Amino acid sequence: MKETEGVTVWFTGLPCSGKSTVADRVAEILRKMNYRAERLDGDMLRKSPISRDLGFSKEDRRKNLHRAAFICKLLSRNGVIVLATFVSPYNDVRREIREIIGPEKFLLVWTKCPVEVCMERDVKGMYAKALRGEIKDFTGVSDVYEEPTDPPADLILETDKETVEESVRKVLDFLRERGIIR
Repeated sequence: MKETEGVTVWFTGLPCSGKSTVADRVAEILRKMNYRAERLDGDMLRKSPISRDLGFSKEDRRKNLHRAAFICKLLSRNGVIVLATFVSPYNDVRREIREIIGPEKFLLVWTKCPVEVCMERDVKGMYAKALRGEIKDFTGVSDVYEEPTDPPADLILETDKETVEESVRKVLDFLRERGIIR
């Protein structure tokens, strides 16, 4: 395995904006390059004993994200490149996440994509359920997504305009520019 400073690359964006698709591919490439890369995803964490006790209220979302941030902190301080994909819709919570992980180990990537495109991509039908009122407090429908301003995004992927491979290349180039990978 290649040695590197660990870091958390935190992907934020609306549901179905491409966070997981891009992060999965980046993780695959990093592993082929012999880097320690780990994926942490909102769905994965919510199905685990770590967060399956939480709902989707603003306070439960905050708790879930704090738990995820703590895991990211542990992994990244041990030389792992963590690719974390969470909607994380609020600026104040993203600030808290950055503080938990440590500003020097936290890189924020915004998968910027219009809600209309996200709705078209939604294979699980979550947006449709939210529009019918079956899902309460759904980000992009009945709850807000605050564009990353504080902290600002370190990298913006316009996933409605870029191919997956273009977005992946941007993330890898970004990691090279930061000296995280060679």
